[in-house]
Amino acid sequence: MFKKQIIAIAATLLAGHGASALAADAKTVEVMHWWTSGGEAKALGVLKDNLKERGYAWKDSPIAGGGGEAARTVLKARVASNNPPDAIQMLGFTIPEYAAEGYLANLDPVATKEGWDKLVPPPIQRFSKVDGHWIAAPVDVHRTNWIWANKKIFDELKLTPPKTFDELVTAAAAIRKAGYIPLAHGGQPWQEATIFDSAVMSAGGPKFYQQALVKLDTGALGSKTMEKAFDQMRALRGMVDPNFPGRDWNLATSMVISGKAAMQIMGDWAKGEFASAGKKANVDYLCFQYPGTEGTFIFNTDQFATFKKGEASVPGEQAFASTIMDKGVQARFNQIKGSIPARLDVPEDGFDECGKKSMTDLRSALKADAMVGSFAHGHAMPDGPKTAVYDVVTHFFNSNQSSADAVKALVSAVNNSK
Repeated sequence: MFKKQIIAIAATLLAGHGASALAADAKTVEVMHWWTSGGEAKALGVLKDNLKERGYAWKDSPIAGGGGEAARTVLKARVASNNPPDAIQMLGFTIPEYAAEGYLANLDPVATKEGWDKLVPPPIQRFSKVDGHWIAAPVDVHRTNWIWANKKIFDELKLTPPKTFDELVTAAAAIRKAGYIPLAHGGQPWQEATIFDSAVMSAGGPKFYQQALVKLDTGALGSKTMEKAFDQMRALRGMVDPNFPGRDWNLATSMVISGKAAMQIMGDWAKGEFASAGKKANVDYLCFQYPGTEGTFIFNTDQFATFKKGEASVPGEQAFASTIMDKGVQARFNQIKGSIPARLDVPEDGFDECGKKSMTDLRSALKADAMVGSFAHGHAMPDGPKTAVYDVVTHFFNSNQSSADAVKALVSAVNNSK
């Protein structure tokens, strides 16, 4: 089924995007990714430099689009035309889907030599390995249940990070009264889905989140608890400005940086934008967990897989994979990117307060079985139901639909997608 989708999409897309030529030089690794914002591009430089030190040039193939949808579409077209890149940034269930069709290279030789099994958290390995074999190298761990806030606005209005959703609503009212936009948001489905991650966790906790968004349990999806999650989404919709439709996530972040807006609900890639603008945690901006999600860690992890291209390509594939998993590289990369390392043995030195808190919280959530994959970023459910839930969530956020009707639509959409 997955291979048929790739073939079906190729004809229409290749004409629009074109196919990049295969790397002509065996010492070059072509890497497709969607990291094109300022902070992301700067972090990417760490990977490029280390790969160069290993004797390989990085051929950049960026495909703009914050959630990676455009890159996945172009990748399908290139795979169908037998012209895949050497390496590709991937998220969640996309990785095992390509592995199941036999496209991805086996990275066991590097993983065994470098001891990846003991370094990477099990919830992440779920997406890095297929049938016990490593087929992707995780470079970071992002957390989606963060709120980023302009400290100057919070200080001016004598606000403290809200601990409950009701406190968040009260703070938003005070912010709007003072002439600021309470919540910076970009009206794109993946951004609304990112907010939904936190709303579901806040409404029901980690066990409910697992039942509803990972196990797709009909009872959980259709419950009063899920209605509460949609109630939160409706309240959040009232906190945004009227110009949000179509806005890119990093432009929403810049609204918080500039003081036009007070808060943004976004994964910690947003921190890379603050850093790129010269802003410092707890000096210029605040980071705190979405109210009601304390003690939990909703994650997505950027991973890189390499495509099978014959024996001549194996040294480059392995050098690239080793670069991604290098301890020093992960430290430097994630300090810039805003995320935290996928390796558990990287020390906190050099990370800001938000990064240190994230690293501590991840370890605590692991012990409490409260580290769960982000639905919004492909780490909770496969693409079929994910797309169906996206449609329900974004329709609700951009309409006057009731929470009760949204829950009914959610159950129907998920059942129809299976």
